[in-house]
Amino acid sequence: MLSVSDTISPENIARCEELIRPYIRRTPVMEVDTADFGLGSNRLCLKLELFQHSGSFKVRGAFANLLMRAVPVAGVVAASGGNHGVAVAYAAMKLKVPAKIFVPSVASPAKIANIREHGADLVIEGDRYADALAASEAWVEKTGAMPVHAFDQDETILGQGTLGMELEEQAPQIDTLLVAVGGGGLIAGIAAWYGGRIKVVGVEPAAAPTLTKAIAAGRPVDAEAGGVAADSLAPRRVGERGFLIVKQYVHSVVLVADDAIVAAQKALWQTLRIVAEPGGAATFSALLSGAYRPKAGERVGIVICGGNTTAVHFD
Repeated sequence: MLSVSDTISPENIARCEELIRPYIRRTPVMEVDTADFGLGSNRLCLKLELFQHSGSFKVRGAFANLLMRAVPVAGVVAASGGNHGVAVAYAAMKLKVPAKIFVPSVASPAKIANIREHGADLVIEGDRYADALAASEAWVEKTGAMPVHAFDQDETILGQGTLGMELEEQAPQIDTLLVAVGGGGLIAGIAAWYGGRIKVVGVEPAAAPTLTKAIAAGRPVDAEAGGVAADSLAPRRVGERGFLIVKQYVHSVVLVADDAIVAAQKALWQTLRIVAEPGGAATFSALLSGAYRPKAGERVGIVICGGNTTAVHFD
C-alpha cells in the first residue's frame, strides 16, 4: 500500500500541475515592504490566489479531482463552506459534468451566488460545514455521484500543492511561507511540495483551531468551528491525510483573533486595494497582529487564498 508521502509527492504534484494547467490561472505575486504597514522593513511576497478562477485556490483541487478520477454519469457532489463549492461548480461547468453542492447556512451570499451562476444544483444544509458534509455523503449513497472532498482527498491535496510549485518558480527567495488552515488541504499540498526546504507556518482563527488541537492531541480531533472566517476556515476537524504531511513538514501554527482578521482585510484594502475575504486575510493578520514575528532579514511569503466576499466598506 502506498504511503501518503509516496502519493502526495513533489513528482506527483508536478504531474498534476501539467494536467490542470490548461484550466487554471498562474496567479500573480506582489512584493511589498512591510514598512508600508508599520511593521519595520522586511520584504514581503504576496501570492494573490484570490485572482484564481472561482476566486480562490480551491479550483486547483477541483480540477485535479475531475481530471484524475473517473466521473460517473451521476456527476460529482461536494460539501463546502463556500469556496470549494464554487470551485467544483466551476470545474464541473467547464468539463460539462453534473454537480450538486451542499453548503451550510454560514456560507457567504457571494459564494452561494457564484455556485448558482456556474450552473450547479445548490442545497443549503445545516449551520456548519459538518452538516453539509453529512448531507453530501447521503447523496453519494443515494445516487452514486463521485464525492469531491474539500481537503481530505489525495487529488485535492495534489491540486493545492501546485500552488507551492508555482510560487517557488515565481519567488524562489522566500524563507518562510504563511498559509491559512481550515481542513488542511492547502497547507498539506504546499508543505509536500517544499518538503522542508522552507519554513511553512500555518495560520488559523482562534475561533476554529482545528490544526492546533490536532497537534496537541497527536491526531485530528473535533474543534470549535466559528468566527468571522467560518465559511472558509472552520471545518470540525482537519483531514487525516493532510495531517500526516503537516506533522512531517509544517514548522508551526499560530492563532489569530477575529478582530485581527478584520483589521488585516482593512489594511490590505487601504494600502494595496486588495479585497480579501476573511479566510484570505488570515495569513496577513498573523503579521499585522504580531502572532508571527519575522526575524530581521527574513523573507516572508503569504498566500492570500481567497476573495469571495460581498462588497466591503472600510471607512
